[in-house]
Amino acid sequence: MKKHFSEQLSGVREMVLRMGGLAEQMTRRVIQALVQRDAALLADVRAMETQVNQLQIEIDEACLELIALRQPTAVDLRFIAAAMKIIVDMERIGDQAINITERAESLLAVPPLKPLIDIPRMADIAQEMLKASLDAFVNGDDELAYATILRDDQVDQLKDQVFRELLTFMMSDPTTIPRAMDLILVSRHIERIGDHATNICEDVIFMVKGKDVRHQGPLA
Repeated sequence: MKKHFSEQLSGVREMVLRMGGLAEQMTRRVIQALVQRDAALLADVRAMETQVNQLQIEIDEACLELIALRQPTAVDLRFIAAAMKIIVDMERIGDQAINITERAESLLAVPPLKPLIDIPRMADIAQEMLKASLDAFVNGDDELAYATILRDDQVDQLKDQVFRELLTFMMSDPTTIPRAMDLILVSRHIERIGDHATNICEDVIFMVKGKDVRHQGPLA
């Protein structure tokens, strides 16, 4: 009975990882489409969103079944609770990738405003944060979770830098406003991806330590 329960928990862990991998791919693919100006890549992002949404439903059902039938306690219960919260953030990361896709569709239909430098850097950090948050979840590594939370400041700083630069464009030439606004929105969606990765790390810390660090800062 115990072995079967462990296998079920492993199954949940694997599904969470699969969902996270898809969310990470969505983010990478849409930024690649934007940088390379390749609209064909955007269809892949929309297709992956369907898979992400389906996995969220399947994981929720599996977790609820484990709670109802196994009545888990202590660490196992915290693991299941963390999984159910983490998949909400991953589904929202998928939503942010779709939001970026919509902005990319507009941007790819017009000449580029400027070479993209800070936005891909932001996206790289956000993707690294997501990957690290999932590694922390799988390995029960609260130290990695803490370190990953600290990286969110880098994403925020780059978002502010993007805004300042694009504001200069808009002030000097009003015809750039639509394209600049789309890029500002892209940067905000990437920042939200970093926020969701931070949320996942906070859930990992709760899972491992039983400590709620939400709204308290990473070193609370």
